[in-house]
Amino acid sequence: MLHYYNYSHLQPRRLIKIGEGTRMAPNVSFRNGDLIQIGKDCHIGDRTSLWAGDDGGKLTLGDYVSIAPDVFITASDYQLKKGIPFRQQPKRDRDVTIGNDVWLGTKVVITAGVNIGDGCVVAAGAIVTKDLPPNTICGGIPARVLKERD
Repeated sequence: MLHYYNYSHLQPRRLIKIGEGTRMAPNVSFRNGDLIQIGKDCHIGDRTSLWAGDDGGKLTLGDYVSIAPDVFITASDYQLKKGIPFRQQPKRDRDVTIGNDVWLGTKVVITAGVNIGDGCVVAAGAIVTKDLPPNTICGGIPARVLKERD
């Protein structure tokens, strides 16, 4: 248990650039902390996973980002070429950028290469596979714009 906790919580956290006033649950999971940057006054909820890529694929959160529990964000995925087991294929690391004043609802999944614009709200359970524009409310599988913020 101690090995797991140091592997996914403490050791990578020491490498992350974290802005002033940011708070996070004690059970947030990190991968490749040296490629993660979190802005100021953010809140990161229980059981959230922030996984940067192994060989690139930075994960950047702006200021005032609120992340509800059980959110999963990854900057890496496997390729899906036919005839080759997916774990034997090279990973694709692509940056993920989440703008300022973004709210991610419970159990949101964000895949590699996605940019979420400033002021965006992502509804609970959404799976984000493409960029989302600023100041919109988005949801669904895959996530799409539902309406503009007032």
